[in-house]
Amino acid sequence: MIFPIVFAALYASHFTLLRLPYYWDEAGYYIPAAWDFFRTGSLIPQTTLTNAHPPLPSIYLALWWKISGFLPEVTREAVLMAASLGLLGVWRLAMRLVGVGAVAFWTVVLTGLYPIWFAQSTLANADIFAAACTLWGLVYALPERGRRPWVAAVWFAAAALCKETAIAVPLTLALVDLVEAWQKTLFSSAWRKSRTTEIHPYGAEAPLTSTAVSARLKSSPFKTGLLPAAVKEAALFVGCVVPLCCWYAWHYAKTGFLFGNPEFLRYNAQANLDLVRIAAALVHRVLHLTAHMNMFVPVGTMVSAWLLLEPRPDAEGNERAGIGRSAAWRIAAMLSANAVLFSVLGGALLTRYLLPMYPLVLLVAVTTFYRRVPLWHLIAVISAAAFVAGLFVNPPYGFAPEDNLSYAHVVRLHLAGIAQLKKQFPGSTVLTAWPMSDELTKPELGYLKEPFAVYRLEDFSEAQIARAAQEPGQYSTALVFSTKAEPERPLPWLKSGWMEEKYFGLHHDLEPEAIARQLGGTLVWKKEDQGEWVGLIRFSRAMDAKVAAGPGVWGGAVERVAGE
Repeated sequence: MIFPIVFAALYASHFTLLRLPYYWDEAGYYIPAAWDFFRTGSLIPQTTLTNAHPPLPSIYLALWWKISGFLPEVTREAVLMAASLGLLGVWRLAMRLVGVGAVAFWTVVLTGLYPIWFAQSTLANADIFAAACTLWGLVYALPERGRRPWVAAVWFAAAALCKETAIAVPLTLALVDLVEAWQKTLFSSAWRKSRTTEIHPYGAEAPLTSTAVSARLKSSPFKTGLLPAAVKEAALFVGCVVPLCCWYAWHYAKTGFLFGNPEFLRYNAQANLDLVRIAAALVHRVLHLTAHMNMFVPVGTMVSAWLLLEPRPDAEGNERAGIGRSAAWRIAAMLSANAVLFSVLGGALLTRYLLPMYPLVLLVAVTTFYRRVPLWHLIAVISAAAFVAGLFVNPPYGFAPEDNLSYAHVVRLHLAGIAQLKKQFPGSTVLTAWPMSDELTKPELGYLKEPFAVYRLEDFSEAQIARAAQEPGQYSTALVFSTKAEPERPLPWLKSGWMEEKYFGLHHDLEPEAIARQLGGTLVWKKEDQGEWVGLIRFSRAMDAKVAAGPGVWGGAVERVAGE
């Protein structure tokens, strides 16, 4: 009964976003991959470079398109279903670990309002699908009582078939299971020895009779066979890798690439193996988990409560329920493992890679409020208000627009720029950069019906504009835009430095006026919104043309190559 309520709340809060065209990575890979499967039945993308990402999101989206049609709103609603399933998993996890409805309620509310989760709830990136499956796997893997490792393993395998990096969670749990069982087995062996021998006053040991041993063993707090049981559970979790390995083997057989095209592999793995870069990325990841997008409000309050307040009794004088020691250690291990993993893997420090970890942070925070803070509901409300503010107010440092509702402003800016391009310069060859280059050439992304020819740049930095200036005959107009979200008034100690430029791809786009000057054009239209901008530039150059045989006044048809 909770799922319809969650879905209705998400649908209402995301209603104005449902018809937006596709954005950034979903437009660059996930939608083209699903679109290719929908049209051709091929799990290997054809209209974009294959990255060897597992195919479950493509299959899921294609099924929805088959039922309801290939429309952005159908895609957004399908993603909302997955996000709602993930929030339902958050509810069940909180109830199984803590057992208090109010704790589960606030954990779900805060997760749903957290800007990164909120924004990803309608974006067709693989991370939201993997997060939903991972959270349901944790429902059956984390509780100390009533664990169902088989069910958890199925959910974890599904998560890995959504996003390959999701395998980090079951592998971490498998390792923790083995370490915990090994420790208990050692302790249990020492305890068994104390129950089967008798120590005399001068330190000598003598074996007890079988009757005495049997009597002492009946009081054992541990069951025998701990290690074999842990090995069995760990094997189930490690076995979640098998479906993913099968996908990679099939992908290699079809393409000759194991982990996607070489450039993708280099950018996301091979180029990141630098200790300074890994250390800097780890600092970013810790901040992503504890402070980014106003997460510092519940986390800071939680730490303060730990340091300053003792646990409170309930109405009957008993200690309030909390997360058990075993589950708490597993949560800490998963948070640490994911922070380290995504400090090594991933060329860009995208926060959505940590999507299934944010509900765990919030569950620990809300449980701490419940156990230690007298007016803990008020703290939860303040945290929710901070998250709502984070949806609309950008932080004073660089961030990805998909971390909050800035991405919707970017999409609408791009729509406005493309509308001006179609109105003023139809049929022109357009200088632009990704993702605008895909938006202008792929009608299935929802920005236009007739594609444009484009001249592609990597970005609008000074070096790239200088390159374009050397080839003026390759384009007749330019549609330029901000490729990096930069704060209008950054705090001095949060300004990006050389490390971000060297290791994390930071660059600075030239302003549209400067681009127009360097390329010898005229800025004819510009629009800004929350620090983002888009501009349209025309060039007054001599027309280059060629005559093709065919009817006409001059005995031929004039075909424009470049220029006005």
